[in-house]
Amino acid sequence: MPTTIFDDFFQAEARMFLLATIRIALAEDASDLTSMGLFTDSDMAQAMIVAKQDTVVAGLPIIPLVLEFGGESCQAHLNVDDGDRVSAGTMVAALQGPALQLLKAERVIMNFLCHLSGIADLTARYVEALKGTKTQLLDTRKTLPGLRFPEKYAVLAGGGQNHRLTLADMLMLKDNHIDRAGSITQAVSRLHAVHSPCPPIEVECRTLEEVTEASQCDIKRIMLDNMDAKTAKKALSMIPDTIETEISGNVSLETIRQVAEIGPNYISVGKLTHSAPASDFSMQFIPLG
Repeated sequence: MPTTIFDDFFQAEARMFLLATIRIALAEDASDLTSMGLFTDSDMAQAMIVAKQDTVVAGLPIIPLVLEFGGESCQAHLNVDDGDRVSAGTMVAALQGPALQLLKAERVIMNFLCHLSGIADLTARYVEALKGTKTQLLDTRKTLPGLRFPEKYAVLAGGGQNHRLTLADMLMLKDNHIDRAGSITQAVSRLHAVHSPCPPIEVECRTLEEVTEASQCDIKRIMLDNMDAKTAKKALSMIPDTIETEISGNVSLETIRQVAEIGPNYISVGKLTHSAPASDFSMQFIPLG
């Protein structure tokens, strides 16, 4: 995946949130008293970041952004692109600059890279399991506070698709909305009356009765929430082709193929972001000499 995808994704609001998160992460570490006691501003260093396992990579373009907070004297050379699968031992990036700046940035860089690569790698495994089906993989908003945009970017790097980045991207009627509004029909009608033009509407359905009602409304998508396979298959047969379909709830890497073969347009998986194990990388400093 070319790094231009990173630039395309992290614009405007997304870039603002990313830079704010980097700033907070660096501030959390306060002053690096250890390095300050050992090195001066003129001490230079070189380092390389090496994958310690086979993994899909995501988050490399964040490295120069982190380094920029320490000044413009550090340089980073990225050897692979986000979305590439690398093998253990691959040097994915090389860094050089003042030792104080590199050491201060080390853990923040590694936290982003390991976490986002883990998401991308897990996403790629789910995407592989869906090959040959018509179903596309979606993420959810089950993301860590403050990391919504980086985590959803990592899903893209792994070959998945984003559901909605914010609550404004799609109007999603969940159980609490429907229960409070009185019915699906009333809730949909109210949204169309309040918003002009009205953003796309998705309705979360828990029963076949709700599917029947939602299918008669002016909506874009129906989500089948936590339905067993038999019920979900019946529900899909009831939904007109003009309405997109999505299945969500308790879908694992082991079961996603079976769920896809039922025939939904989309399957959304919260595990992509809330349960992905971190990929293992290390930053190794190279002795000068």
